[in-house]
Amino acid sequence: MADLTYDDFKSRVSIQDVLADAGYRLNRRDGMRYPSYVRIGSDGHRVRGDKFIVTANGLCCFQPPERKNYNVISFIKEHPDLFAEYRPEMSKDRLVNLVCNRLLNNPMPDRMETTERSRRDSAAFDIDKYDIKGFRNGDWESQKQFYPYFKNRGINLDTQRAFSDHFYLATKKRSDGKSYTNLSFPLTLASYPGKEIVGFEERSRPNAEGKTAYKGMASGSNAAEGLWIARLEEHRSDMGYTKPISAVEDVYWFESAFDAMAFYQIAKADRRAGYRDFGNAVYVSTGGSPSNGQFSSMIRATPNAIHHLCFDRDRAGQIFAVNFAMQHAGRVFTSYQTQDKKSLIVNDMTNGLKRHVFPLESFDFNDICDKLGIDRRNLGYEPCNSRYKDWNDQLSSPEKS
Repeated sequence: MADLTYDDFKSRVSIQDVLADAGYRLNRRDGMRYPSYVRIGSDGHRVRGDKFIVTANGLCCFQPPERKNYNVISFIKEHPDLFAEYRPEMSKDRLVNLVCNRLLNNPMPDRMETTERSRRDSAAFDIDKYDIKGFRNGDWESQKQFYPYFKNRGINLDTQRAFSDHFYLATKKRSDGKSYTNLSFPLTLASYPGKEIVGFEERSRPNAEGKTAYKGMASGSNAAEGLWIARLEEHRSDMGYTKPISAVEDVYWFESAFDAMAFYQIAKADRRAGYRDFGNAVYVSTGGSPSNGQFSSMIRATPNAIHHLCFDRDRAGQIFAVNFAMQHAGRVFTSYQTQDKKSLIVNDMTNGLKRHVFPLESFDFNDICDKLGIDRRNLGYEPCNSRYKDWNDQLSSPEKS
């Protein structure tokens, strides 16, 4: 069939269907002349101030007290985080195309959509399908196998030994009889850390140029809630960890387990960082772009912890930090970049819609939190040195700071 235009979408896709797809529910008790849609919070009650009313012609909606009308196109573009297809940096036009065609049940020969469907339909992660080899402290033969995976990243043996319970070499056989091995960081749930492995954050062995050819999640991994959660070996006792995860004092957040290990190695060698209590800390990797489920589950599990946001020093990492701060504060919100990538839009819908615009060229996490009214006492923004992209980049650079 021919490609559909924006006019096609506006005439064929109902604004009510778009609102429902975005997570809003028809408010049958409203008693108003025109349909209204509300958001229901995790407690089962309506989120105050988060309501859209469908206009008289049935083609648009608005969010009182403002009378700015949204049609199906502008609603999707200005609220991208409400749709499953959205990914950071993607074109808003592409998002509109994906959402509207899905609502019209039109097939989209798109690689991203195919990947998402495969992920949803794949079998649940099963660790029994892997041959696992651990890094055993005191056993040099077991440790040698890990050397190629850590050498080019500058992660030394002391750091590997400190995190030895939190990575494996996992080998899986393919249906054609061949097998592949990856360095695998186990994902568990914050509510039950270390008790059940729900996936792997994977990295392949570096190639001849020293580059990691593959990084991703193992098939069937619970990437929506699963996290790599590491606590240091030397702080174990015979009864397990000396403190339950609910009592930890510091949580350090990263986009990869390699970054967490690099941060630990740099901080441990830095005399100025001597105040850090590594024994009461948890190191967390989201394995890439973090999900709301990953954030919220760890926030609930560590109610008294200080959260150190050590995400990459790029646009995505900056947005992840702001998103975490908003979620930590219990806000209902959406966030996205402007079309020119120069500004971040944060729509705070906690008590009515408040729209904030922040320039990204002069990103200042503390200033943004203050303008959003977020208490920063349990938050710390701690990216790597400004000369590098991430903590592992800083560690492996010949000019470490």
